[in-house]
Amino acid sequence: MISAPLPRLRVLGVELDPSPDHFGFLRDTQPGAEDMPTVRSRLEADGYLCMRGFWPREKVQAVRDSLTAQLERLGFLCPGSSRDEARCVPGREVGRAMGNPLDQRDALVRNLVFGDGLMNFFRGLLGGPARHLDFIWYRTKGTGHGSAIHCDLVYMGRGTHQLYTAWVPLGDIPLEMGGLLLLEGSHRKSAELQSYLSRDVDTYCENHVDAAEFATGRKWWDGTLSKNPLTLQQSLGGRWLTAEEYKLGDVLIFNLTLVHGGLDNTTDRIRLSTDTRYQLASEPVDERWVGDQPAGHAAAMKRGRVC
Repeated sequence: MISAPLPRLRVLGVELDPSPDHFGFLRDTQPGAEDMPTVRSRLEADGYLCMRGFWPREKVQAVRDSLTAQLERLGFLCPGSSRDEARCVPGREVGRAMGNPLDQRDALVRNLVFGDGLMNFFRGLLGGPARHLDFIWYRTKGTGHGSAIHCDLVYMGRGTHQLYTAWVPLGDIPLEMGGLLLLEGSHRKSAELQSYLSRDVDTYCENHVDAAEFATGRKWWDGTLSKNPLTLQQSLGGRWLTAEEYKLGDVLIFNLTLVHGGLDNTTDRIRLSTDTRYQLASEPVDERWVGDQPAGHAAAMKRGRVC
């Protein structure tokens, strides 16, 4: 139980309600402490697994060292500061997802997220040979707003919907630095979210934005479910959940329909993490995210471009 007062937590600048009815902390799962049927039931019930100490800290620290060295070479770290602190250059955003400059082929990263540890875990969880999507989503967030609230299904739903995200913090992430935020029980709200979950972010003609967004220069829907965590919470119910502190070695696993986003980062340090995805090898795969150079959201992957 946390003893110190909570800092003011925001999502896209909107402050969360910290009362116990509206905010809480994730339930931890200790790797190897329970059998796989119990773990599988917990994932089905909660929509997530917050697995503590899945890897030794030193293994993940080596990955962090590799990526912070890249950030330093690329000029994204504040000169004169410790590289491991990853202090950001004010006003200079590293980039997200497809536009992130970090190396997709980094051997240490790939060994962590596509190595035997996670692959064997998903083989046991899914009950058969597992495969991963090949793209690595790097999340490198300095001071400012976190990720918008969304579900992963609208970005990667062209294959099986039994696809799971593994979010890996590549550094200790206290509340002030933000981190992943989940809406409790939202994976059971598919009926309420049907109009949202049935969309594909790369289907043009069905995805025109509203007039207010169009006026800002945005012409196509970006997959955001909501920009206001309070109104969404009022609509769907449930508490917003996060960790008191994510640690090196942890992994957070969740399904495609769980509502989530990123807390704002109020520090001067870069919050560094990865997202990767896993499924049964026998099930259909989303073609946007596989191969040596996944196409992702490139024009060739768009559907309905002639309206």
